[in-house]
Amino acid sequence: MVGKRKLAMLLSTVLVGGILAGCGKSATDSNNGSTASAVKNIGVVQLVQHDALDASNKGFVDGLKEKGFEDGKNIKIEQQNAQGEQANAQTISKQFADAKKDLIFAIATPAVQAAYNSTKDIPIIFTAVTDPVKAEVAKDWKSSGTNVTGTSDKVPVDKQIELLKQLLPNAKTVGVIYNTSETNSVIQVDELKAAAQKQGLAVKEVGVTNVNEINQNLASALGEMDVLYTPTDNTVASGYALVGKLCLDKNIPIIGAEEAVVTKGGLASIGIDYYQLGKEAGYKAAEVLGGKKPSEVEISTLSKMSFTINTDVAKKLNITIPSDIESSCKKVTGGVE
Repeated sequence: MVGKRKLAMLLSTVLVGGILAGCGKSATDSNNGSTASAVKNIGVVQLVQHDALDASNKGFVDGLKEKGFEDGKNIKIEQQNAQGEQANAQTISKQFADAKKDLIFAIATPAVQAAYNSTKDIPIIFTAVTDPVKAEVAKDWKSSGTNVTGTSDKVPVDKQIELLKQLLPNAKTVGVIYNTSETNSVIQVDELKAAAQKQGLAVKEVGVTNVNEINQNLASALGEMDVLYTPTDNTVASGYALVGKLCLDKNIPIIGAEEAVVTKGGLASIGIDYYQLGKEAGYKAAEVLGGKKPSEVEISTLSKMSFTINTDVAKKLNITIPSDIESSCKKVTGGVE
Protein backbone atom coordinates (compact mmCIF):
# COMPACT_ATOMS: atom_id res chain seq x y z
CA MET A 1 0.00 0.00 0.00
CA VAL A 2 2.79 2.32 0.94
CA GLY A 3 4.72 1.32 -2.17
CA LYS A 4 1.78 2.10 -4.38
CA ARG A 5 1.29 5.51 -2.73
CA LYS A 6 4.99 6.35 -3.24
CA LEU A 7 4.82 5.25 -6.86
CA ALA A 8 1.74 7.41 -7.48
CA MET A 9 3.44 10.44 -5.93
CA LEU A 10 6.55 9.85 -8.05
CA LEU A 11 4.51 9.61 -11.25
CA SER A 12 2.63 12.82 -10.34
CA THR A 13 5.88 14.65 -9.78
CA VAL A 14 7.24 13.52 -13.14
CA LEU A 15 4.02 14.51 -14.92
CA VAL A 16 3.88 17.97 -13.36
CA GLY A 17 7.56 18.55 -14.08
CA GLY A 18 7.06 17.48 -17.69
CA ILE A 19 4.09 19.80 -18.14
CA LEU A 20 5.97 22.75 -16.64
CA ALA A 21 8.98 22.01 -18.80
CA GLY A 22 6.73 21.82 -21.84
CA CYS A 23 5.11 25.13 -20.96
CA GLY A 24 8.49 26.75 -20.45
CA LYS A 25 9.68 25.55 -23.85
CA SER A 26 6.54 26.83 -25.54
CA ALA A 27 6.93 30.31 -24.07
CA THR A 28 10.57 30.43 -25.06
CA ASP A 29 9.73 29.44 -28.61
CA SER A 30 6.96 32.02 -28.75
CA ASN A 31 9.14 34.87 -27.52
CA ASN A 32 12.39 34.08 -29.29
CA GLY A 33 11.32 32.00 -32.25
CA SER A 34 8.50 32.56 -34.70
CA THR A 35 7.26 35.86 -33.28
CA ALA A 36 10.67 37.52 -33.29
CA SER A 37 11.59 36.18 -36.72
CA ALA A 38 8.29 37.47 -38.15
CA VAL A 39 9.30 41.07 -37.48
CA LYS A 40 11.08 42.49 -40.54
CA ASN A 41 13.57 45.32 -40.14
CA ILE A 42 13.42 48.08 -42.77
CA GLY A 43 15.90 50.92 -43.11
CA VAL A 44 14.77 54.11 -44.84
CA VAL A 45 17.36 56.48 -46.30
CA GLN A 46 15.83 59.73 -47.55
CA LEU A 47 18.19 62.08 -49.38
CA VAL A 48 16.77 65.35 -48.07
CA GLN A 49 13.66 66.75 -46.45
CA HIS A 50 11.22 68.50 -48.78
CA ASP A 51 7.52 68.17 -49.62
CA ALA A 52 7.80 65.66 -52.47
CA LEU A 53 10.16 63.23 -50.75
CA ASP A 54 8.31 63.53 -47.44
CA ALA A 55 5.10 62.61 -49.26
CA SER A 56 6.80 59.60 -50.88
CA ASN A 57 8.02 58.45 -47.48
CA LYS A 58 4.55 58.63 -45.98
CA GLY A 59 3.04 56.89 -48.99
CA PHE A 60 5.54 54.04 -48.62
CA VAL A 61 4.61 53.43 -44.98
CA ASP A 62 0.89 53.62 -45.80
CA GLY A 63 1.30 51.31 -48.80
CA LEU A 64 3.01 48.69 -46.66
CA LYS A 65 0.24 48.98 -44.08
CA GLU A 66 -2.42 48.44 -46.75
CA LYS A 67 -0.69 45.19 -47.63
CA GLY A 68 -0.55 43.99 -44.03
CA PHE A 69 2.90 45.24 -42.94
CA GLU A 70 2.55 47.74 -40.09
CA ASP A 71 5.35 49.52 -38.28
CA GLY A 72 5.52 48.46 -34.64
CA LYS A 73 3.70 45.18 -35.31
CA ASN A 74 5.25 42.89 -37.91
CA ILE A 75 7.82 45.38 -39.27
CA LYS A 76 10.20 47.83 -37.64
CA ILE A 77 11.11 50.92 -39.69
CA GLU A 78 14.22 52.98 -38.99
CA GLN A 79 14.07 56.42 -40.63
CA GLN A 80 17.26 58.26 -41.56
CA ASN A 81 17.73 61.52 -43.50
CA ALA A 82 20.96 62.32 -45.33
CA GLN A 83 20.36 66.09 -45.18
CA GLY A 84 21.13 66.42 -48.88
CA GLU A 85 24.65 65.00 -48.57
CA GLN A 86 25.72 62.02 -50.67
CA ALA A 87 28.37 61.11 -48.09
CA ASN A 88 25.67 60.92 -45.40
CA ALA A 89 23.54 58.71 -47.62
CA GLN A 90 26.51 56.38 -48.08
CA THR A 91 27.17 56.24 -44.33
CA ILE A 92 23.53 55.50 -43.54
CA SER A 93 23.33 52.82 -46.22
CA LYS A 94 26.47 51.10 -44.93
CA GLN A 95 25.01 51.11 -41.41
CA PHE A 96 21.85 49.45 -42.73
CA ALA A 97 23.91 46.88 -44.62
CA ASP A 98 26.08 46.12 -41.59
CA ALA A 99 22.93 45.76 -39.46
CA LYS A 100 21.63 43.24 -42.02
CA LYS A 101 18.28 44.94 -42.50
CA ASP A 102 15.67 42.81 -44.24
CA LEU A 103 14.97 45.62 -46.73
CA ILE A 104 16.23 49.13 -47.53
CA PHE A 105 13.93 51.85 -48.88
CA ALA A 106 15.86 54.57 -50.72
CA ILE A 107 14.23 57.90 -51.59
CA ALA A 108 15.83 59.78 -54.53
CA THR A 109 18.57 58.83 -56.98
CA PRO A 110 21.66 59.58 -54.83
CA ALA A 111 20.06 57.59 -52.00
CA VAL A 112 19.47 54.45 -54.07
CA GLN A 113 22.96 54.72 -55.57
CA ALA A 114 24.40 54.86 -52.05
CA ALA A 115 22.31 51.87 -50.96
CA TYR A 116 23.29 49.84 -54.03
CA ASN A 117 26.96 50.65 -53.46
CA SER A 118 26.61 49.32 -49.92
CA THR A 119 24.93 45.97 -50.60
CA LYS A 120 24.19 43.66 -53.50
CA ASP A 121 22.31 41.20 -51.28
CA ILE A 122 19.74 43.08 -49.20
CA PRO A 123 16.61 43.95 -51.23
CA ILE A 124 16.40 47.67 -52.08
CA ILE A 125 13.17 49.44 -53.00
CA PHE A 126 13.43 52.97 -54.36
CA THR A 127 11.17 55.86 -55.22
CA ALA A 128 11.62 59.37 -56.69
CA VAL A 129 14.28 58.12 -59.11
CA THR A 130 14.04 59.36 -62.70
CA ASP A 131 15.95 56.64 -64.57
CA PRO A 132 17.26 53.65 -62.56
CA VAL A 133 19.05 52.21 -65.59
CA LYS A 134 21.04 55.37 -66.28
CA ALA A 135 21.63 55.67 -62.53
CA GLU A 136 23.26 52.21 -62.87
CA VAL A 137 21.25 50.46 -60.17
CA ALA A 138 19.17 48.39 -62.62
CA LYS A 139 19.91 46.74 -65.96
CA ASP A 140 16.35 46.97 -67.27
CA TRP A 141 12.97 48.40 -66.24
CA LYS A 142 11.06 45.11 -66.52
CA SER A 143 13.60 43.08 -64.61
CA SER A 144 16.38 44.95 -62.85
CA GLY A 145 18.76 42.01 -62.79
CA THR A 146 19.91 43.33 -59.41
CA ASN A 147 18.67 43.51 -55.82
CA VAL A 148 16.80 46.73 -56.69
CA THR A 149 13.29 47.67 -57.81
CA GLY A 150 10.87 50.54 -57.18
CA THR A 151 8.92 53.45 -58.64
CA SER A 152 10.25 56.16 -60.93
CA ASP A 153 9.16 59.81 -60.95
CA LYS A 154 9.93 60.14 -64.65
CA VAL A 155 7.50 62.63 -66.20
CA PRO A 156 6.73 63.51 -69.83
CA VAL A 157 8.85 66.61 -70.47
CA ASP A 158 7.32 67.04 -73.93
CA LYS A 159 3.87 67.42 -72.36
CA GLN A 160 5.19 70.07 -70.01
CA ILE A 161 6.71 72.02 -72.90
CA GLU A 162 3.40 71.80 -74.75
CA LEU A 163 1.69 73.26 -71.66
CA LEU A 164 4.31 76.00 -71.54
CA LYS A 165 3.59 76.96 -75.15
CA GLN A 166 -0.15 77.01 -74.53
CA LEU A 167 0.16 79.28 -71.51
CA LEU A 168 3.03 81.40 -72.83
CA PRO A 169 2.82 81.36 -76.65
CA ASN A 170 5.29 84.28 -76.99
CA ALA A 171 8.05 82.66 -74.94
CA LYS A 172 11.35 82.31 -76.79
CA THR A 173 13.76 81.12 -74.12
CA VAL A 174 13.09 78.66 -71.32
CA GLY A 175 15.44 78.60 -68.36
CA VAL A 176 16.08 75.47 -66.32
CA ILE A 177 17.66 75.34 -62.88
CA TYR A 178 19.13 72.07 -61.65
CA ASN A 179 21.88 70.44 -59.63
CA THR A 180 24.57 69.52 -62.13
CA SER A 181 25.76 66.62 -59.94
CA GLU A 182 22.37 64.88 -59.76
CA THR A 183 22.07 62.16 -62.41
CA ASN A 184 18.28 62.37 -62.46
CA SER A 185 18.40 66.12 -63.13
CA VAL A 186 20.95 65.87 -65.95
CA ILE A 187 18.71 63.29 -67.65
CA GLN A 188 15.72 65.62 -67.45
CA VAL A 189 17.65 68.61 -68.79
CA ASP A 190 18.77 66.56 -71.79
CA GLU A 191 15.13 65.63 -72.46
CA LEU A 192 14.11 69.27 -72.01
CA LYS A 193 16.62 70.41 -74.63
CA ALA A 194 15.24 67.91 -77.15
CA ALA A 195 11.61 68.86 -76.44
CA ALA A 196 12.36 72.61 -76.50
CA GLN A 197 14.14 72.34 -79.85
CA LYS A 198 11.04 70.75 -81.39
CA GLN A 199 9.00 73.73 -80.17
CA GLY A 200 11.54 76.31 -81.37
CA LEU A 201 12.60 77.30 -77.86
CA ALA A 202 16.12 78.17 -76.73
CA VAL A 203 17.29 76.79 -73.38
CA LYS A 204 19.18 78.74 -70.72
CA GLU A 205 20.79 76.43 -68.16
CA VAL A 206 21.31 77.52 -64.55
CA GLY A 207 23.48 75.02 -62.72
CA VAL A 208 23.88 74.77 -58.96
CA THR A 209 25.54 72.29 -56.64
CA ASN A 210 23.72 73.23 -53.43
CA VAL A 211 20.83 75.35 -52.15
CA ASN A 212 23.11 78.25 -51.23
CA GLU A 213 23.97 78.82 -54.90
CA ILE A 214 20.36 79.27 -56.01
CA ASN A 215 20.06 82.94 -55.06
CA GLN A 216 23.07 84.24 -56.95
CA ASN A 217 23.03 81.86 -59.93
CA LEU A 218 19.32 82.19 -60.67
CA ALA A 219 19.09 85.93 -60.00
CA SER A 220 21.88 86.66 -62.48
CA ALA A 221 20.23 84.58 -65.22
CA LEU A 222 16.58 85.64 -64.99
CA GLY A 223 17.05 88.47 -67.49
CA GLU A 224 17.97 85.89 -70.15
CA MET A 225 14.76 83.84 -70.01
CA ASP A 226 11.02 84.25 -70.55
CA VAL A 227 9.99 81.32 -68.34
CA LEU A 228 11.71 78.98 -65.88
CA TYR A 229 11.30 75.22 -65.90
CA THR A 230 11.99 73.29 -62.69
CA PRO A 231 12.62 69.53 -63.06
CA THR A 232 12.24 67.03 -60.22
CA ASP A 233 15.52 68.12 -58.68
CA ASN A 234 16.04 67.61 -54.94
CA THR A 235 18.32 70.61 -54.43
CA VAL A 236 15.95 72.96 -56.24
CA ALA A 237 12.92 71.46 -54.47
CA SER A 238 14.54 72.31 -51.14
CA GLY A 239 14.67 75.96 -52.28
CA TYR A 240 11.27 76.30 -53.99
CA ALA A 241 10.22 79.24 -51.82
CA LEU A 242 13.32 81.20 -52.84
CA VAL A 243 12.99 80.22 -56.51
CA GLY A 244 9.35 81.32 -56.50
CA LYS A 245 10.14 84.67 -54.92
CA LEU A 246 13.04 85.45 -57.25
CA CYS A 247 10.95 84.68 -60.33
CA LEU A 248 7.85 86.56 -59.20
CA ASP A 249 9.95 89.64 -58.39
CA LYS A 250 11.07 89.65 -62.05
CA ASN A 251 7.67 88.57 -63.43
CA ILE A 252 9.07 85.28 -64.69
CA PRO A 253 6.53 82.41 -64.68
CA ILE A 254 7.56 78.93 -63.54
CA ILE A 255 6.44 75.66 -65.12
CA GLY A 256 7.28 72.76 -62.81
CA ALA A 257 7.58 68.99 -63.05
CA GLU A 258 5.78 68.62 -59.73
CA GLU A 259 2.99 70.40 -57.89
CA ALA A 260 5.01 71.61 -54.89
CA VAL A 261 6.59 74.47 -56.83
CA VAL A 262 3.15 75.72 -57.90
CA THR A 263 2.14 76.27 -54.29
CA LYS A 264 5.28 78.37 -53.73
CA GLY A 265 5.11 80.86 -56.56
CA GLY A 266 5.07 78.66 -59.65
CA LEU A 267 2.48 79.11 -62.38
CA ALA A 268 1.66 75.58 -63.48
CA SER A 269 2.69 71.93 -63.40
CA ILE A 270 1.98 68.63 -65.04
CA GLY A 271 3.55 66.28 -62.58
CA ILE A 272 3.04 63.29 -60.37
CA ASP A 273 1.53 62.62 -56.98
CA TYR A 274 4.56 61.74 -54.84
CA TYR A 275 2.42 60.27 -52.08
CA GLN A 276 0.92 57.80 -54.56
CA LEU A 277 4.39 57.13 -55.99
CA GLY A 278 5.62 56.19 -52.52
CA LYS A 279 2.55 54.05 -51.91
CA GLU A 280 3.23 52.09 -55.09
CA ALA A 281 6.78 51.54 -53.81
CA GLY A 282 5.25 50.25 -50.56
CA TYR A 283 3.24 47.71 -52.54
CA LYS A 284 6.43 46.49 -54.22
CA ALA A 285 8.17 46.25 -50.85
CA ALA A 286 5.29 44.09 -49.61
CA GLU A 287 5.82 41.73 -52.55
CA VAL A 288 9.50 41.44 -51.72
CA LEU A 289 8.84 40.90 -48.01
CA GLY A 290 6.37 38.23 -49.08
CA GLY A 291 9.11 36.29 -50.83
CA LYS A 292 9.67 37.75 -54.29
CA LYS A 293 13.09 38.85 -55.48
CA PRO A 294 13.41 42.54 -56.49
CA SER A 295 14.35 41.43 -60.01
CA GLU A 296 10.94 39.72 -60.24
CA VAL A 297 9.09 42.98 -59.52
CA GLU A 298 8.89 45.39 -62.47
CA ILE A 299 10.06 48.98 -62.04
CA SER A 300 7.14 51.31 -62.77
CA THR A 301 6.05 54.90 -63.24
CA LEU A 302 2.71 56.57 -62.54
CA SER A 303 0.53 56.82 -65.62
CA LYS A 304 -1.74 59.47 -64.12
CA MET A 305 -0.35 62.99 -63.99
CA SER A 306 -1.64 65.86 -61.83
CA PHE A 307 -2.33 69.15 -63.62
CA THR A 308 -2.14 72.21 -61.36
CA ILE A 309 -2.47 75.98 -61.90
CA ASN A 310 -1.83 78.74 -59.35
CA THR A 311 -4.55 81.30 -60.03
CA ASP A 312 -2.95 83.95 -57.81
CA VAL A 313 0.29 83.76 -59.81
CA ALA A 314 -1.60 83.85 -63.10
CA LYS A 315 -3.38 87.01 -61.96
CA LYS A 316 -0.17 88.70 -60.76
CA LEU A 317 1.61 87.97 -64.04
CA ASN A 318 -1.44 88.92 -66.15
CA ILE A 319 -1.55 85.49 -67.77
CA THR A 320 -4.87 84.34 -69.16
CA ILE A 321 -5.52 80.64 -68.69
CA PRO A 322 -7.18 79.06 -71.76
CA SER A 323 -10.68 77.84 -70.92
CA ASP A 324 -9.97 74.20 -71.81
CA ILE A 325 -6.99 74.15 -69.44
CA GLU A 326 -8.82 75.99 -66.66
CA SER A 327 -11.72 73.54 -66.75
CA SER A 328 -9.51 70.46 -66.44
CA CYS A 329 -6.87 71.50 -63.90
CA LYS A 330 -6.56 71.58 -60.13
CA LYS A 331 -6.47 75.18 -58.90
CA VAL A 332 -4.33 76.37 -56.00
CA THR A 333 -3.53 79.78 -54.54
CA GLY A 334 -0.76 81.35 -52.48
CA GLY A 335 2.95 81.93 -52.89
CA VAL A 336 2.34 85.56 -53.85
CA GLU A 337 3.32 88.24 -51.35
